[in-house]
Amino acid sequence: MGLTKQYLRYVASAVFGLIGSQKGNIVFVTLRGEKGRYVAVPACEHVFIWDLRKGEKILILQGLKQEVTCLCPSPDGLHLAVGYEDGSIRIFSLLSGEGNVTFNGHKAAITSLKYDQLGGRLASGSKDTDIIVWDVINESGLYRLKGHKDAITQALFLREKNLLVSSGKDSVVKWWDLDTQHCFKTMVGHRTEVWGLVLVSEEKRLITGASDSELRAWDIAYLQEIQDLEEPEPKKIKGSSPEVQDTREAEDGALEVDEAPEDRILTCRKAGSILREGRDRVVNLSTDKTGRMLACHGTDSVLEVFCILSREEIQKKMDKKMKKARKKARLNSGKGEEEDLEVTVEMTLQDEIQRVTNIKTSAKIKSFDLILSPQGELKAVFLLQNNLVELYSLSPSAPAPQPVRTSRVTLGGHRSDVRTLSFSSDNIAVLSAAADSIKIWNRSTLQCIRTMTCEYALCSFFVPGDRQVVIGTKTGRLQLFDLASGTLLETVDAHDGALWSMSLSPDQRGFVTGGADKSVKFWDFELVKDENSTQKRLSVKQTRTLQLDEDVLSVRYSPHQNLLAVSLLDCTVKIFYVDTLKFFLSLYGHKLPVICMDISYDGALIATGSADRNVKIWGLDFGDCHKSLFAHDDSVMYLQFVPKSHLFFTAGKDRKIKQWDADNFEHIQTLEGHHQEIWCLAVSPNGDYVVSSSHDKSLRLWERTREPLILEEEREMQREAEYEESVAKEDQPAVSSRETQGENYFTGKKTIETVKAAERIMEAVELYREESAKMKEHKAICKAAGKEVPLPTNPILMAYGNISPSAYVLEIFKGIKSSELEESLLVLPFSYVPDILKLFNEFIQLGSDVELLCRCLFFLLRIHFGQITSNQMLVPVIEKLKETTISKVSQVRDVIGFNLAGLNYLKRECEAKSEVMFFADATSHLEEKKRKRKKREKLILTLT
Repeated sequence: MGLTKQYLRYVASAVFGLIGSQKGNIVFVTLRGEKGRYVAVPACEHVFIWDLRKGEKILILQGLKQEVTCLCPSPDGLHLAVGYEDGSIRIFSLLSGEGNVTFNGHKAAITSLKYDQLGGRLASGSKDTDIIVWDVINESGLYRLKGHKDAITQALFLREKNLLVSSGKDSVVKWWDLDTQHCFKTMVGHRTEVWGLVLVSEEKRLITGASDSELRAWDIAYLQEIQDLEEPEPKKIKGSSPEVQDTREAEDGALEVDEAPEDRILTCRKAGSILREGRDRVVNLSTDKTGRMLACHGTDSVLEVFCILSREEIQKKMDKKMKKARKKARLNSGKGEEEDLEVTVEMTLQDEIQRVTNIKTSAKIKSFDLILSPQGELKAVFLLQNNLVELYSLSPSAPAPQPVRTSRVTLGGHRSDVRTLSFSSDNIAVLSAAADSIKIWNRSTLQCIRTMTCEYALCSFFVPGDRQVVIGTKTGRLQLFDLASGTLLETVDAHDGALWSMSLSPDQRGFVTGGADKSVKFWDFELVKDENSTQKRLSVKQTRTLQLDEDVLSVRYSPHQNLLAVSLLDCTVKIFYVDTLKFFLSLYGHKLPVICMDISYDGALIATGSADRNVKIWGLDFGDCHKSLFAHDDSVMYLQFVPKSHLFFTAGKDRKIKQWDADNFEHIQTLEGHHQEIWCLAVSPNGDYVVSSSHDKSLRLWERTREPLILEEEREMQREAEYEESVAKEDQPAVSSRETQGENYFTGKKTIETVKAAERIMEAVELYREESAKMKEHKAICKAAGKEVPLPTNPILMAYGNISPSAYVLEIFKGIKSSELEESLLVLPFSYVPDILKLFNEFIQLGSDVELLCRCLFFLLRIHFGQITSNQMLVPVIEKLKETTISKVSQVRDVIGFNLAGLNYLKRECEAKSEVMFFADATSHLEEKKRKRKKREKLILTLT
């Protein structure tokens, strides 16, 4: 067999032109000890950390493929939890930027992530209606909470009690007792989806936001506290009308008939509601970390800020009200009614939650985050719909707080989708143009070096010499810009409709344009005298016009400049002679209009891409169709040949870029990365780079490597990837205990990693069995020979440093990720379990890795309980395990207890030392004061 044709692989090099993507939320992060300066923003599959002061990107947390949907920083500020579209969660270290921990448990996108107060547990809510609580330190799942009927919108831990409160699109708020992992209370006071909830006033009040203009407030009373205080409950509610109370009580009664009184941990009653100014649904509702400032926004560009007053402030307010009321009473009727008046001054919800101000941003808000500095300044950062981050600050304590915009991140991207891309002739500069601006990027550093305002751009190219650029706009104008000064040199009205396409002539002296006014126009570059200066400047002049019967969608010169291809709205491509403008060929065959086309470097082939999802390759000599390829699952938006070759790239609305060979009609490779439809791409003049733009606001750079790409291998890899995906999507193995009481014990889900881990365990156990059998044989041989015969060692064991087969099994167990351990054991066939149990007994007796082994052992006992107990062979093994496990676990507990006691002792010592220091400081301070006073007294005496 001859050598197959070699292609070179293109790989993803960078994502740029994106400030923040819409699906996730923006959060403040602490870096280098600074708070309120850095923000983390989702950027497609990555997370960008921006420095708001400098407007620079300082760190990228690299994702894999899935889009980021949720961010949550840990309470210590060292880590960031990131939730993805496929339901996975990764925890990144903000110091190194690496994601070491991955949790797989949800089947759909993550919608909510929240840490508990210490940062040891993480609650994740998802579109799959489940909440999973993860142990961050042990890197494993604790339990799954099922009960909501629609996507989770928020889940919060309570600080003081081991409870969790969650809201969902199913219009209910649920309270969960985490000790027993069950829902003990469901609040049904909402008619629509609950989009957000927060706990305020030392967790004595819950505020929920739904699809109307009310924020509902609920008073929470913990039953233990009520019993301690021995006070009647209705007193808790102040300012709510009696009718509301009665209906609430009636609803509560209806709710809690089935709950025994001793099961109820808390009561929750409606305290009233605050009216928002926005009429639409609450999109985000949250407080700052201190719980003093509350803010929410709808689908518009206004953030409403409220302040939650402390008890002292409320008391002051009430005293003032009382004074006013008394004064009024005195004026009205003397002093007779003072006693009665005290009763009439009621505290309303508006007294406790005070409106501060509204912050109006420059575009629709997608998400926000708040931070309240110790000085009392509130900073609010916004991720806006138009690829923009803005920071506002205000001082809530001021009499009329005015929000001030302190910084914005704008330079790194366009406000709208990029519609056209071009490379400069030296492969260094990239031009991108959108509805309002042109940006020039340095390809190697990905920095934006020029931004110029323009009209809605549809097509573009660099003028030969790379000093000017020409833009074709939606209004049919040509705009000529100078790059050195960043100024608009000239605007020419070229067409009456949109100017869809331009093609630079191969002799580089002019270009051709095609527009929606059914005409093709030819232009030449010329130097004209500038009125303002002595130097000449570049301009364009029209030379000829070709009038057609249909709108022109695309135009292309052939490389020898003898032919011109014009794509029309009637689904045909017409080819004309350039010199005489006579008709030469018509390429007919597409079912929908040809949106894009390109001619190869030698003028032999023309490839056309259409809205009918096909790409057709035609010969330019006779206009015959060589091949029709079904290229994409949606419209083909852009097509371009790689210079000096018959390979070409196509971009489609199906979010994929594909490379094809026009000679063999082979599909070479697919470049996946964009999360929305792709509008355009550009191939660099040397063919080493491809840049593409998409509706997800990102620009992506793809780079040609020196790695050869062999088609058979590529197909094989594709098949493997499909198989791995199907393995992960298979239904979970049926386990007898799973449906019954153990429902919320299983937090993981089957992924290709867990299957591979289970296979590694199986291989290790098989190797152990083989080696044990060999050892027996070897002993028998030695006995028969009467002397020691050398034993051949297994190469795998040698690689691990000549360890024993049983130690190798332990190494494999230690190598499995903590978050994947249970799911790997769940996939493991029972035939391997007896051997594993015997090995566990050996290991635990030696006292090695007791915690890990106990975790595996208890899990295996849970899932294979029936089979293990009915197997007579395993009874002695289990008996031995029982003895060794209890003794070894108590030993480990003793060690931990001793260490804890030691640490507590050291803590007390340190505290005592610091107190001694503190007192020493205080006494020296006092003596200093006394000395100063004596000096002053002496001075006064001498003066008198």
